[in-house]
Amino acid sequence: MADELRPELHRYCARLMGSVIEGEDVVQDTLVRAFVALPDLQEAPPLRAWLFRIAHNRALDLLRSRAARKAEPIDAASDVADSASPDPVEMLMRREAVNTAVSRFAELPTLQRSVVILKDVLDESLIEIAGLLDLTVDAVKGHLARGRARLRQINEQAGPPPEARPASAAVTRYAELFNQRDWDSLRALLADDVKLNQSSHPPRIGRADAGLFFTIYAKSEGVWLAPAWLEGREVIAVFEDRADPKPSYMMWLEWRDGRISFIRDYRHVRYVAADAELVLAPEAKPTDDRAAH
Repeated sequence: MADELRPELHRYCARLMGSVIEGEDVVQDTLVRAFVALPDLQEAPPLRAWLFRIAHNRALDLLRSRAARKAEPIDAASDVADSASPDPVEMLMRREAVNTAVSRFAELPTLQRSVVILKDVLDESLIEIAGLLDLTVDAVKGHLARGRARLRQINEQAGPPPEARPASAAVTRYAELFNQRDWDSLRALLADDVKLNQSSHPPRIGRADAGLFFTIYAKSEGVWLAPAWLEGREVIAVFEDRADPKPSYMMWLEWRDGRISFIRDYRHVRYVAADAELVLAPEAKPTDDRAAH
């Protein structure tokens, strides 16, 4: 059941953190904390609300730690529709929030951010939001009205999307070796203490164990890698079919002294890529034969 909630938790956490990568870190941390806490509970809580509360509190801890939280006054509540059949203006506001780039939510004060995401992206009721955030319904309405107005300003003032940046030699080489299925050369790039993280799977540590990563991928003939950028971080887009217009998921690497010290593979949490503002490196853009469908 918890795994079924992961995509929804990520939609919330990614926007709260302003990053699909950090959002998934919060989701993983939330599930670990819930698993550890569960045996000490007198009775099992409603799972969805409980996990969202843990995720919300964990995200706030991280935001506070980097001094990203902003103080904000609570205006008097505005009239906000909360019915099963919202009016056209209400629907327009929700659609705008859903289509807003994940990173832009970080420009909202935290409570406004939480309320807008819960209401307009996840379609929670005002009463449910009030319970989750320990607010009155009127306070939720106030934060929602202010957040919606501010989000519209942010979208109107947003600049053009970032231009594609050239890939580094190291990532380019990694993608080339992978696409050539040169698994031995890829294993040779691994540091002795390399760590492989595949989300819900146990981490693999050490060259021998992490090297099995390539043994598994050797069975996936259609997988194709392309250097890309996401949230200022160099990543690798993973296409399961070279003709696909968008990558199926992504991975990213860390390097130390010319060797790979860390691999993060999002194969088993593909929902992370759904909201990712990923830009392929110029030389990695599909050629005519890749885009021919």
